[in-house]
Amino acid sequence: MYRVFLVDDEPFIIEGLYDIIDWAALGLEIVGHAGNGQKALDALKRTPADILITDISMPVMTGLELVRAVREWNPGLKVIILSGFNEFDYLKEGMRLGIENYLLKPIDVQELRSTLTTTTDKLNAAQAERVLGEQDMRILKEHIMHRWLTGQIAPNEFDERAELLQLQLNRSYVLVALVRFPEGDTGDADLAAEQRLPGLSVIPFHNMDGELVVVFTLDEVAEGKRAALEMLARMKADCAAASRSCRISLGSVERLPYEAAQSYAHAKKAQEFFLLYPARDILDYEEVAVSDGTAGLDFPLDWAEYSKLILAKDKDSLLARIDQDYERLLAQEGMTPARLQQISIELMIRFKMELKAIKHTDSSELYQEAFDRVLHAGTVDRLADAVKTVAGLTVDSLIQDVRSPVIQQVLKLIHDSYAEELSLKTLSGQFNIHPVYLGHLFHKETGENFTEYINKYRIEKAKTLLKETHLKVQEIAKTVGYWETSYFYKQFKKYVGISPTDYKGLL
Repeated sequence: MYRVFLVDDEPFIIEGLYDIIDWAALGLEIVGHAGNGQKALDALKRTPADILITDISMPVMTGLELVRAVREWNPGLKVIILSGFNEFDYLKEGMRLGIENYLLKPIDVQELRSTLTTTTDKLNAAQAERVLGEQDMRILKEHIMHRWLTGQIAPNEFDERAELLQLQLNRSYVLVALVRFPEGDTGDADLAAEQRLPGLSVIPFHNMDGELVVVFTLDEVAEGKRAALEMLARMKADCAAASRSCRISLGSVERLPYEAAQSYAHAKKAQEFFLLYPARDILDYEEVAVSDGTAGLDFPLDWAEYSKLILAKDKDSLLARIDQDYERLLAQEGMTPARLQQISIELMIRFKMELKAIKHTDSSELYQEAFDRVLHAGTVDRLADAVKTVAGLTVDSLIQDVRSPVIQQVLKLIHDSYAEELSLKTLSGQFNIHPVYLGHLFHKETGENFTEYINKYRIEKAKTLLKETHLKVQEIAKTVGYWETSYFYKQFKKYVGISPTDYKGLL
């Protein structure tokens, strides 16, 4: 949403502006108001706005003086002038300052609504047409690299995008590494890009799981991989020196340009082996796969069927399928306890990776105990039970979590930080999603638009404070996220039917 700030020395004008326009329907939200130009100027330094609606004739500082002052640090601010004077000099000066419209009081609601619609269209166009800056290039790079490494982009399209982004892919081989930091720490991609060695190019970016992905392009397999491991060891040492922890998994060396997805998949797979080797900091897929006997062996179970049952959240059928498959595996000629353990480990890793792909969050803590049981299982029944435990945990996690991961995070943020300044615009930047799409997804999954939801949540918190504390109404307003007491009164009356003062009187 775009943010609107109102300025007028007549309180009933401010109050009327809050009520005569459905701001949320226009993709707008009022972030504050002031009674004169100087107060507005001070507030706008703390509260950024996209659109300013201001009267001209006010005490202390006029509306035109305000516009000139704000434009010094916010030249892109859109301005709509309100005036009770049909003076040509005012209009001429306003036009010189680049205002969107000059509206006479009493305000024509239709004309104001039309002006606001045109203004938001201009803001949208400016946003869409601006030259790609560093942030835009980073987002585009992450999107293209993710599609490339997950096999979701056609070769000709990728070649065009790689040329645009000036990606160095003119070597013979590729090797992908994943660097996972503790939650809240995503690592420095720019720092990784500075790590250069002969015969090696480095392309770092962050994937959708918040991991630092380091794509190495190599001239020669053995020497190139040695140089990559040297660079990763140096990164690990730098992390340790800065008292930061990180774990690094290395994929397989593959040919460029179209086998990179295989290396990325193997790096993801190697990452899961940290459950088996918790004391290690760097794991090489080719090393752990060979040591666990999984390299070169076909997986003897129909994983597509398992995946289908997980997505359907059909726990009973999934557990029955595991029992059937273990009976079949035991009946196979040449089946050994070691091979059965390897299959169990592989199956459990796939459960974990499937859940992570669906939820976009790591759930290692769910699986650690079950992995330990597989490693120390003394019988086939105990192996099967451990695998069934993981299967059950996977489905249970999905059943408990029916909303999309993004909306879950948005709701958690609202519930934890409802008193802070929250908007679709800021959240969309945080989650790398277009604000319109985020708003549509939020409405689809909650049945309410974002502004309605957060206002209702804040008002419920306010009702609790009115019941359980002796705080004044204006203190409660600020506690739940409303810095404008008059706006808090309006929202409270909208959702409760009476003012907060009357509500407190009924308790």
